[in-house]
Amino acid sequence: MKSYDVIIIGSGFGGAMAAKPLVDAGMKVLMLERGDWVKRSVEENWGSRGSIDLSPYYDKSSLLHVPVGGNKPTMGLYSCVGGPSAFYGGVSFRFREADFEKNEQIEGKDAQGWPIKYNDLESYYTQAEGILNISGETDTDPTEPRRSAPLPQRAPPLANISQKVKASAQKLGLHPFQLPLAINYEDTNRQTCLSCKTCDTFACAVSAKNDLATTVIPQLMAKGMELRHNMVVTRLNVVNRRIVSVECVSKTTKQQHIFKADKFILAAGSLGTPHILLSSGLQHYNAGGHVVGRYLMRHLNAIIFGVFPGVADKEGRFHKQLAILDYYFGHPKAPAFNKLGSLQQMSTPPGSVVENELKGVLGKMLSPAVKLLSGLLAIVEDQPQYNNALTINTAFSDEFGLPRVIINHSYSDRDNAAMKVLTEEGKKIMKGAGALTHYVHKIRTFSHAVGTVRMGLNENTSALNEHCRFRGIDNLYVTDGSVMPTSAALNPSLTIAANALRVGELITKLN
Repeated sequence: MKSYDVIIIGSGFGGAMAAKPLVDAGMKVLMLERGDWVKRSVEENWGSRGSIDLSPYYDKSSLLHVPVGGNKPTMGLYSCVGGPSAFYGGVSFRFREADFEKNEQIEGKDAQGWPIKYNDLESYYTQAEGILNISGETDTDPTEPRRSAPLPQRAPPLANISQKVKASAQKLGLHPFQLPLAINYEDTNRQTCLSCKTCDTFACAVSAKNDLATTVIPQLMAKGMELRHNMVVTRLNVVNRRIVSVECVSKTTKQQHIFKADKFILAAGSLGTPHILLSSGLQHYNAGGHVVGRYLMRHLNAIIFGVFPGVADKEGRFHKQLAILDYYFGHPKAPAFNKLGSLQQMSTPPGSVVENELKGVLGKMLSPAVKLLSGLLAIVEDQPQYNNALTINTAFSDEFGLPRVIINHSYSDRDNAAMKVLTEEGKKIMKGAGALTHYVHKIRTFSHAVGTVRMGLNENTSALNEHCRFRGIDNLYVTDGSVMPTSAALNPSLTIAANALRVGELITKLN
């Protein structure tokens, strides 16, 4: 049986970025990924079935049962090499300094904040931005945190509709700026962005998106990392409070495999990681094991779509370009909130996505009308609640022998009240940009899921210590979004990446 220095479960931001310092240090690393490589072609990625929920990478082999809080009663997992990075829109924000501090309004009276602070991650944010070659601008962001280096790429030119949204926001006294994006605009040694419409929720047909499967994982494999894809992890085995092996099943051959290592990193995502932990019974070794699967956060998200009298999408190009963070830490007319959230421009959705959301005749009737739409995504930081949870039902199992996942999630009154304030501001911006009317579309996916195996200093209320080591198990670490004690109000990918680089570097020093 082959043995490794480190086995990493998951190839998303938490897995790939944790692997980088390990591989660079010459360690023998095995990465196990549940999904397959995403095929890249115009037909595969730009077609009507290219959006992730319509693609083969929306994995329904281990269905999530969501009686409360989902967009469907059963939902799939995003499974592919590179994780959600292959399909995300590339938005790569640093959390703000205050996001790491305790906040009773968000966390409640027992607020603890993060066990690490912004300064502990700043150098790793800089590393992650370099690895992902982030573009953007930072001189007009009113909440921009301290940074030790500029972004690697300049921001690209704005689309016409983006210019209108920017002008509208500025007339309201706001400070719109261009989103930090993991998209290649300047490196002519590879394909640069074509500004196509199929970006957010689509894999890039020409590999111009700086996703992990394009830019990071191939480099790690060239340096010696072994990747086994289509491998479903079913159990972590423990002897004397150490993980000694991992059991998995090949999705293609159905053959069982066992791999051994000195150290293990779980980075299967904020839904996959607690599923593996609970299925393996590891919560019983941990003083804070009762929180595994608990405190599930996913942001309260809604899109304020403006309906424009002309054709908003007449350029036929990507225009997820702007951010407005003036209300991130509250609003003068809403003094009850010391944090609200962010507004981010959304591109016109493809008709196929509308037809998937609105089944039957209604979807087919409305899908041509998407050319009239452009939107602002409102992201509210949702409160961590113990009862928002992923649990397992061992009476039922999937084809791999994993117990059924049950997810229950609801938003708090504060979450909903904050969203009301933020969407009202979004409507004003869209009206000023020329929208004839608007409608608000709520999002109920788990694309920003975090918090289910949170880290903290209190061993009774957190499953991980400040180094993201799983309490009670000496050689198990977690590096995906499940480590987060709070969700902030920004896309979590860059923070997951920075923290994974930090933990990976720490593990090299323990070798």
